[in-house]
Amino acid sequence: MEMETERSSDRGQEDVVIEAIDIHKHYDTGKVKALQGVTLRIHRKEVVAIMGPSGCGKTTLLNCLSGLDQVTQGTIRIANQDIRDLSDRQLTLFRAREMGFVFQTYNLLPVLTGLENVELPLLVSGVSSREARARALASIEQVGLLDWASHRPAEMSGGQRQRFAIARALATTPSIVWADEPTGALDSITSQEIIDLMLTLNRELDLTFVWVTHSLDIAHQASRMITMADGLIREDTPVKTQTSIGTFEERGAQR
Repeated sequence: MEMETERSSDRGQEDVVIEAIDIHKHYDTGKVKALQGVTLRIHRKEVVAIMGPSGCGKTTLLNCLSGLDQVTQGTIRIANQDIRDLSDRQLTLFRAREMGFVFQTYNLLPVLTGLENVELPLLVSGVSSREARARALASIEQVGLLDWASHRPAEMSGGQRQRFAIARALATTPSIVWADEPTGALDSITSQEIIDLMLTLNRELDLTFVWVTHSLDIAHQASRMITMADGLIREDTPVKTQTSIGTFEERGAQR
């Protein structure tokens, strides 16, 4: 699909941090076509919301773009690196260097403190314990939770857990943060606090954010909204206004 590529091209190829060219993803030996030829470019410092009804392919797209899943066909370049050229180990290291992840269910280990959860990915990737501790504390400070660093997830609210998940994503100093329904388990007030935090980090740290969300209220706070249906991009537009509208399903999947 050429619409989104043409719309983005005026900013220059050198500014592209995520590029997908005619990507397809099939499951069950080709019977299920989750992605059916997606092409898009995302530039550095953008905040992009991907929307659509359940089963439209939005989470599959995020997983393929981030290298968590392999495409059946097509090209994906992250920071000018074709990720299909990387071995499993190289891809793991590349993700650790370039990407951070935030999920709906936080994915914090319950036996570890907030600080230990944040520094764990750094230790696994070979960072010294001293540096990992310093970087983890700096990330926790960025999300405003230094006083909670010694607490375990069970002692935290949902919003605090998600802030620690964001701190974990920041600790590796990525250029891209992928967020799959990052506010899906939170109440509306806490959800807005998490969105405000990510928008602040986008401005202050020049991070690129890609959100998958059902919420139009959240999507309208991104700089760009991509709407998917049937494994294809149906709309790709800049966001000019912030309007509280509800979820995609609540407005009847109108486009």
